Amino acid sequence: MPNQPDLVIRNGTVIDGSGGAPFEADVAISNGRITAVRKVALNGIAEGIPKGTQEIDAKGCLVTPGFVDIHTHYDGQVTWDSRMAPSSSHGVTSAVIGNCGVGFAPCRADQRDLLIRLMEGVEDIPNPVLTDGVPWLWESYPQYLNFLAGRRYDMDVCGYLPHAALRIFVMGQRGANRESATAAELAQMATLVREAMAAGAMGFSSSRTFLHRSSDGSSAPTFQVADEELTALAMALKDCGKGVMQMIVDFDQPQAAFASMRELVACSGRPLSFTMIEGVPGFPEFPWANILDWCAAANELGLPIKGQVLGRAVGLMFGHELTLNPFYSADGYRALSELPFDERIAQLRLPQVRARILAEPIDTNPANVLGTMVRDFNNMFLLGDPPNYEPSPEQSIAAQAARRGVSPHELAYDLMLERDGRNLLYYAITNYAHGSLDACLAMMRHPASVLGLGDGGAHCGTICDGSAPTFMLTHWGRNRSRGERLPLPWIVRALSYDTARTVGLMDRGLIAAGYKADLNVIDFDRLCLHPPQVTYDLPGGGRRLVQRADGYRATVVSGAVVYRDGEPTGELPGRLVRGPQQAPDADAFGL
Repeated sequence: MPNQPDLVIRNGTVIDGSGGAPFEADVAISNGRITAVRKVALNGIAEGIPKGTQEIDAKGCLVTPGFVDIHTHYDGQVTWDSRMAPSSSHGVTSAVIGNCGVGFAPCRADQRDLLIRLMEGVEDIPNPVLTDGVPWLWESYPQYLNFLAGRRYDMDVCGYLPHAALRIFVMGQRGANRESATAAELAQMATLVREAMAAGAMGFSSSRTFLHRSSDGSSAPTFQVADEELTALAMALKDCGKGVMQMIVDFDQPQAAFASMRELVACSGRPLSFTMIEGVPGFPEFPWANILDWCAAANELGLPIKGQVLGRAVGLMFGHELTLNPFYSADGYRALSELPFDERIAQLRLPQVRARILAEPIDTNPANVLGTMVRDFNNMFLLGDPPNYEPSPEQSIAAQAARRGVSPHELAYDLMLERDGRNLLYYAITNYAHGSLDACLAMMRHPASVLGLGDGGAHCGTICDGSAPTFMLTHWGRNRSRGERLPLPWIVRALSYDTARTVGLMDRGLIAAGYKADLNVIDFDRLCLHPPQVTYDLPGGGRRLVQRADGYRATVVSGAVVYRDGEPTGELPGRLVRGPQQAPDADAFGL
């Protein structure tokens, strides 16, 4: 190594992303690439790496690849912000946007409101935030990518062509109304897929779930779309010889739903990943294991299909600053909604106000799914500090209330008023049907799964799962007390190497010479999550949940340190990544 490295990370315990055992080593970086990884010898010295222009002493710390998050919704945020928080503060150095078929390109001027309302409804990003924040300096998807290419970020970003936006762009209101596409419209969609791929799209995404609705209540434009339409898009990827597919589907008819996805992969030869959950309260027997087994069988036949899974429950956060809580629809509660926060909390503390709200009748109509969820106290917990994401059934609001001799409504009301009215309740909506994370463990270990579903950038007032990488390390790698843990090398590989390869980013996710210099230096003993908190830093003063972590000594993107001890450095080396990336040529680095 004749030249001085730009950065050397010395004396760290390297977990390189391959799944292999940790080892002590120095890592040299130049021009945004890893140029050498030299193991520390018995005498405590790594031979052959000269002093770098910058150095980080990682003694006692883990050195890992940067994490690759394949399921985010920063589609709007990338147009107005340079920091992809909260994900970038949890070791994520590459993120894929445009998931679930929703996004902001392609889009004609008269279609903007349709896409905003769709994103608001599906991903809980408030309309005023999007209206104030998205600049709309594009119409086509290539123009959108060109706009992003001119911006700078604290991580790399890349994107799927979203099916809903594509459908509305081609079909107008007919597309939003879920009418059938004509042969000419299918041909136009396929042409636009090929154009997007040539410009640098990672593939396309789509949604076929009844859960995804616009803020006006209408189903997503792609719900129940004909297989013929998806096939046209998949075959356009085949024409390009690259690209992947991402979907969320309903599994009310599991075999038929899976067969449809399998056929897309079989006809196009392109990989596909989809949202996979254990189930929801009341439906604990959702056949997730069968579906993943079908994926594995398809994989053995050369058909790459993976279920995206999350390492914890998808949890709704309930609180006075948030979109939902058990009393959000009560007339007495809603009458206070326009008051400033401190005044509202003061009113809620008044005995007469408490009595009036608690006395209001409860909507027990099972058709009101949201109303049922916000008062499902058997699956609702106090999140706590530090946050507990695997509480036992005995810790539920219902169980605690029974022990105290009060109603669950009373207990929930009083708990939310603690911590100056900022206490959060946690409702485990999926992956917790049996009251533990054992099913998550089995899903993660399944050979046909990949980590995803963090949803960074979305669900601003209800969900805060962008912290999932830190949770994986702390809970599964160190703290879990209710069952088995996972080896750290397995976790790191799952967060980096495996996710990168799922979407075709072959140049990252591994600490080895030639690979992209995206790394984390982690003080694992100090690594911890703080409870989510509400900030008002979106355009127009919009609200969102964020979650801080301690223990990240440094996060490095393309060889530049973007975070030190949890604080941004001001460096913005992140760029738009156009399309799949090739693995480095080992010969060029003397391997």
